[in-house]
Amino acid sequence: MTSSAALSDNGSHAAALRERRLRGAGVVGLGYWGPNWVRNLQNSAMCDHVAACDVDPVRRHHIKKLYPMAAAYEGIEPMLADQSIEAVIIATPVHTHWELARRCLVAGKSVLVEKPLASSTAQCAELIEIAEARGLVLMVGHTFEYSASVAKLCDIVNSGELGEIFYISSIRTNLGLIQKDINVVWDLAPHDISIIVALLGRAPESVNCQGRSHYNPAVEDVAMLTMNFSGNLIAFAHVSWLDPNKIRRITVVGSRKMLIYDDIALQEPIRIYDKGVSVLPYYDTFGEFHFSYRYGDILAPRVAETEPLKIETEHFLQCVLDKRRPRSDGFAGLRVVSVLEAADESLRRHGAMVPVRYGAAR
Repeated sequence: MTSSAALSDNGSHAAALRERRLRGAGVVGLGYWGPNWVRNLQNSAMCDHVAACDVDPVRRHHIKKLYPMAAAYEGIEPMLADQSIEAVIIATPVHTHWELARRCLVAGKSVLVEKPLASSTAQCAELIEIAEARGLVLMVGHTFEYSASVAKLCDIVNSGELGEIFYISSIRTNLGLIQKDINVVWDLAPHDISIIVALLGRAPESVNCQGRSHYNPAVEDVAMLTMNFSGNLIAFAHVSWLDPNKIRRITVVGSRKMLIYDDIALQEPIRIYDKGVSVLPYYDTFGEFHFSYRYGDILAPRVAETEPLKIETEHFLQCVLDKRRPRSDGFAGLRVVSVLEAADESLRRHGAMVPVRYGAAR
């Protein structure tokens, strides 16, 4: 599980980072997130050379204007031919992830791929196999797992403070960005799936999903994903590109306490509610049977947040330097894609319950 203690490894390596550096790292794709990856590579002080590539000359010019020392390529070939580039971050549309990651791994470059890792579990398994055979790092960009708030959530759940977890409910909505090649589940739900799996320390056994398409008949723009776990535990993820409000909220309900994580709340992202329901142990008749409701204090634990993308970037580079498995490795990516595939099957079967087939996932 992710924890705040795990995030501290970035500080413990501070002295080593000043001495050990990669010869170079690159970013493929300079669209929505690509420039943020370039910025973090430039600011990390962990590599001597930064390169980026994109087919759009406007995007390449933008990066060169921001970072004159970075190399900007039209295609990936010069980056793969550059022997100084040891690690590559792929920030391109999902349908290109497998091919680009495969080419990088075959060329001997460690790879971080933005979520989801690939378009199918078969593609994920192939990338894992290539990376392991060549001794390279394969990492998926489950950025929220590198958030201090999510690490704090894991600490709270692991401590048992909430009691037995009954259910988790997540909402991730906004107006846009409507994708053309993937539906809203593949676009938004990987965040919530990865967070929920990190919180619980296990993956769902089955899922059912319902959604609708309003602008592109082949692409659902609103959906509700239900994940069923062992032990009578259930989790819901509501995702939408068609909502007037930007919401990123997760509710965790336990037998003792309840918790709300609001990623948009700058001051108090986590609130713990000392609320619960108790069944009185003794009663003489059914008419006397009733529940006892507890309404206690609300606690907002302090969270010292650092940009998750910065932590994620440095974790990736450190894993490449140390030749060790990252927290969100290829198997983590495979688990999430396994859930997404099952959700797609459920959508085609009008919301039927579908078992999640993890295959080689560890």
